[in-house]
Amino acid sequence: MNARQHFGRAAEEAAARYLIRHGWRLLGRNVRIGRGELDIVARRGPVLAFVEVKARRTRTCGAPEDAVGALKRRQVAHLAELWLAARPWALTGVDDVRFDIIAVDSGAFPTTIRHLPAAFTLDG
Repeated sequence: MNARQHFGRAAEEAAARYLIRHGWRLLGRNVRIGRGELDIVARRGPVLAFVEVKARRTRTCGAPEDAVGALKRRQVAHLAELWLAARPWALTGVDDVRFDIIAVDSGAFPTTIRHLPAAFTLDG
């Protein structure tokens, strides 16, 4: 694993710990579906969230969440549809399905984690 991959995995681990600390139950991490991967699938009460994790070491290229462009949003939405089609039971008791972003900013000290609920929709 190279340094970039290690940094990404550490950010995903921090995001998973953050969600668990805030009462979320993780249904999947690094879920490979088709030609893509869902970072985290989580549920808290009646909310099912597909969580995209983005991390930055510096703000030179902007905030981590700025890296979730239209193409990535469409990909995550498509992968979520595939995930749900294979697991219709996952919608039992769910009132809200949403797409969240967790931004991990390592340029700050200490590292900051921002959870952006419903950061985007199926429509982009």
